[in-house]
Amino acid sequence: MTFAEPVVVERPEQPYVFMRRSVRMDGFGEIADRLPELIGWLGARDIELADAPFFRFVTVDMAGESEVEAGVPVAPHPSLPEPEGDVGVALLPAGRYATLTHVGHPDRLFAAAAALREWAGERGLAWDMREVDGVERWGCRIESYRTDPRVEPDPSRWETELAFRLADRPSP
Repeated sequence: MTFAEPVVVERPEQPYVFMRRSVRMDGFGEIADRLPELIGWLGARDIELADAPFFRFVTVDMAGESEVEAGVPVAPHPSLPEPEGDVGVALLPAGRYATLTHVGHPDRLFAAAAALREWAGERGLAWDMREVDGVERWGCRIESYRTDPRVEPDPSRWETELAFRLADRPSP
């Protein structure tokens, strides 16, 4: 597992389509397996992906169920696709994000996320997140899967970008 030094970047608003599920971390496949279906849904409508597919963690509850979206960014244009069935349409919020690029098996992403959080804490950066009863509710926390497993089948070479939105102003 390797990752580059985290950086803070400014990101614009990004339209995306998604499917949402409430899952336990040991049952993450329930949402992960929806990405090919979502990409197929876009393909059937001749809508191109604007960037890499991702998972957005709306809530994180390591002891229970987390609310997670499988998402795909789409190009901004006047006529975004209409929601249909399990497929929703939304916008990732603009703002400052702390990012880290992880190269390695996805089962090492917990360590990468911990490293990003530690890095931000050392710099006094505050997350766009609030914790209630042990459950984290994030303004925007995503894992973008930059490597296509059909092109690179070795998970130890997969590149994943973590991007966690920062609070507008530091906590006191």
